[in-house]
Amino acid sequence: MKYTLKFRLWHWLNAVVVLGLLGTVFLRKTFLSWRTNSEILTDKLFDMDIEITTLQAKTLAKAIRAGMWEWHIILGYALAFLMIYRTILYFKDSSIKEKFSELSLHKKGVKSLYYLVYATLFFMSISGFIIYFYQDLGLSKATAHDIKDIHELVFNILLYFVPLHLVGLLIAEHRNEKGVVSRMINGRD
Repeated sequence: MKYTLKFRLWHWLNAVVVLGLLGTVFLRKTFLSWRTNSEILTDKLFDMDIEITTLQAKTLAKAIRAGMWEWHIILGYALAFLMIYRTILYFKDSSIKEKFSELSLHKKGVKSLYYLVYATLFFMSISGFIIYFYQDLGLSKATAHDIKDIHELVFNILLYFVPLHLVGLLIAEHRNEKGVVSRMINGRD
């Protein structure tokens, strides 16, 4: 199967955006965790004879990561755009259409996994917008928090998909689909 330039561009832009989103979440949950950093700030400032409250430490720790989290939001907009573009490609780009009934059982499984990932990316885009614009949408902070919990739970699908995708590519490239990576890069075998 040959992939059109439009589809290949979408694929690689989507890969960059998804990896960027994963990176911002990783940073938020590890090195830039407000809980950990507020404790560090409190302890280090106390060592310098400066006392701050827990709320002040939390505010400072969140301010440290604010710039990084803006990237998460920008990448979220990019993901939403890419998902709309992917939907257009689905109906317009014949290079990525295969009749499901004609596929092998393995290929049906792979295709189904991709549909799950696309549904996940759509959900992540929509729920991210709802979380960000909850006040404009007239939602309570509690509702936004509940949606955020689901957003973070569904995010785990992507955490599993990325390494599975890479392993699957390595296996396919060395077994029955030689050139699959080349086709996604330059459109040729």
